[in-house]
Amino acid sequence: MKTIKTLLFFTFFMMLSPVATSQSWNLVWQDEFTNGISPDWVFETGNGSSGWGNNELQFYRRENATIENGSLVITAKKENFGGYGYTSARMKTQGRRKFKYGKIEARIALPSGQGLWPAFWMLGSDISAVGWPACGEIDIMEHVNNEPDVHGTIHWQDNNNNYASYGGHTAVNVNDYHVYSIEWNENNIRWFIDGTEYHIVDISNGVNGTSEFHNDYFLLLNMAVGGNWPGFSVDESRLPARMYVDYVRVYQASANPPPTGVAIIYEHCSYGGYAIGLGEGNYTRTQLIGLGIKDDDISSVKVQSGYQTTLYFDDNFTGTSVTKTIDDSCLVDDGFNDQVTSIIISKSNGGSSTFIEAENYTSMFGVQNENCSEGGQNVGYIDTGDWMAYNNINFPTSGSYTIEYRVASTINGAKLSTDINAGATVLGQVNIPNTGGWQNWTTVSHIVNVNAGTYPLGIYAASGGWNINWIKITKQNNARSFDSASTYSTKPDEERKRISTTSIYPNPFTDIIQFNFDTDNANIIVFDALGRKVMTSKYIKSGKSIDLSYLEKGMYSITIEKDGVKEIKYIIKQ
Repeated sequence: MKTIKTLLFFTFFMMLSPVATSQSWNLVWQDEFTNGISPDWVFETGNGSSGWGNNELQFYRRENATIENGSLVITAKKENFGGYGYTSARMKTQGRRKFKYGKIEARIALPSGQGLWPAFWMLGSDISAVGWPACGEIDIMEHVNNEPDVHGTIHWQDNNNNYASYGGHTAVNVNDYHVYSIEWNENNIRWFIDGTEYHIVDISNGVNGTSEFHNDYFLLLNMAVGGNWPGFSVDESRLPARMYVDYVRVYQASANPPPTGVAIIYEHCSYGGYAIGLGEGNYTRTQLIGLGIKDDDISSVKVQSGYQTTLYFDDNFTGTSVTKTIDDSCLVDDGFNDQVTSIIISKSNGGSSTFIEAENYTSMFGVQNENCSEGGQNVGYIDTGDWMAYNNINFPTSGSYTIEYRVASTINGAKLSTDINAGATVLGQVNIPNTGGWQNWTTVSHIVNVNAGTYPLGIYAASGGWNINWIKITKQNNARSFDSASTYSTKPDEERKRISTTSIYPNPFTDIIQFNFDTDNANIIVFDALGRKVMTSKYIKSGKSIDLSYLEKGMYSITIEKDGVKEIKYIIKQ
């Protein structure tokens, strides 16, 4: 947790070491905090030397670490004890457990507030003999105050016996649970959040005095109040503050040969972490765990040609699903990172047909699910402007596709619109007939043209008053290729012209988006996937930009009103 910050002009840090294509891990130690706190933890008490070297303001007590609902809770409180105005807890495995190399991870939800400083970190086991920073320090996760970023850092003593540090940081909603981890070997240390790498440091051959990082280390968890880094002003309205730790796990590399199978499942994005090969078949949650695949732990997949892998959100092949017919290096864009519970691997049908249960949307606006007379559920209560989005729909080749919709309606004039890339490309509209009942089903269809690729597919209620049970996409034999700039649509020319008069760039975006209208200005409102307003009504001039950096990653809808006409666009925050 030391926070002395020194600017290092070390070019070796900018040269990343080669990353293994995959790594199998064996679990060697864990504390799940299910029935209490493991005896491998030792609690430190008091305020240490000079506030634990950081001028911290709290007094550490064992009583501030408790177990609630299977999680460790470290609580920082406003209370006078031992001559200090705050209490908290600090725990370590020193003298009980030590580790050299491996994958170290914890699933943690953090508080935020001025003066708070929670951390998950490691110290060299020889600290009693050589002191700090010669022992080395690995900060797996640190967060201070109300900052949007978490930090991963190493501290050490270089070849000239000078203090040195090197760190990275990335933005995350710290109040939610996230898995914070490092993968540490003889060449480098890599930092991850939820399986996504954000920082790496080269320690190969002890370069620049990093030999400390080839020794044994012990673990620490704590939450400080005040200190050199967060400062000495504490927002006491945020106390008591609670740091939740679901589990801490340590893995070491397996010497197993590379896995084989028609599909290979990977723990991390970019085919990192452990890897398990699977053959053709159905795999429930229990079966996957038996094979070494933890629940909600998959981030990338490789699929052999001629096969498809369908990943399910829930056990027994239920819930939202996504099908992969080609390799995918990261499931984040599909909303499936660390979400897989059951898997079906089967021979593909050549990519000629894709079947989508309507209720298995990735995100939606305004709709509800209900029981269906044809079995399972359907999507209903669809009003004008409502929508559903389905990530990762694969169109294996460019050309013509028939899209069929199983629909029901009790009114005349209902209409749906289909698009890809969050509304950027409209594929066409289909009129929905009056079927005489909300559960009287019929199938309607149209032919669209799509360039080869994997896209988010959107179904938009151009006119409401209909239900939908499923969607089926079938490749046509007389397919023709086309340029995406001239996408085919069944909309009348005037309507297509009106819809195309608003452009949003870039989309997907990270922070800033720019609007261009055919009028001087327009009124816009932004909604999240659950229909909650995340940006209130605002007038924007054409060509101007707005900052949406505060939004979480995901899909959003924008209502755009200009000259009395309302239009819905979808945007994706990366």
